[in-house]
Amino acid sequence: MKLIQRIGYYLGGFSIGLIILAFFLNGKKTSCSYGPDARVLKNIRSKKIVYNNLDSTAINYLLKKGSINFSESKARQEPCGVYNIEGSFEKKDIVLIVENCDSIATITHLKIE
Repeated sequence: MKLIQRIGYYLGGFSIGLIILAFFLNGKKTSCSYGPDARVLKNIRSKKIVYNNLDSTAINYLLKKGSINFSESKARQEPCGVYNIEGSFEKKDIVLIVENCDSIATITHLKIE
C-alpha cells in the first residue's frame, strides 16, 4: 500500500470519527477546563455565591473571564481556600477576593482601581 493510500484511509477514518463525536456531543454543555485558572473559576461558578450587596454583573464577568493570581492566593488554607481574581470590567481594573469553601463561595472583598 502506497503512502498516499495510507494517508487517505487515515483522513477518511479521522473525519468519520469527528462526525460521530460531533453527533454524540451535539447540544451538551461540555467544556475543556484543563488549566489551573479555568478549573478554579469553574469550581467557584458551580457553587452558591454570596454577593453581600455587590455588583453581580461585574462579579459574574470576572468569574468567567478573570485570571487568578496564585502568588497572592492562599489555595491550601483550611477550611476554605482564598483566591485573588483579577480582571477588567468596563475599563476598570477589578480585584476580587473569594473564599472558596466546599459548598459555598463567599466574595469577601471587591477592589476597583
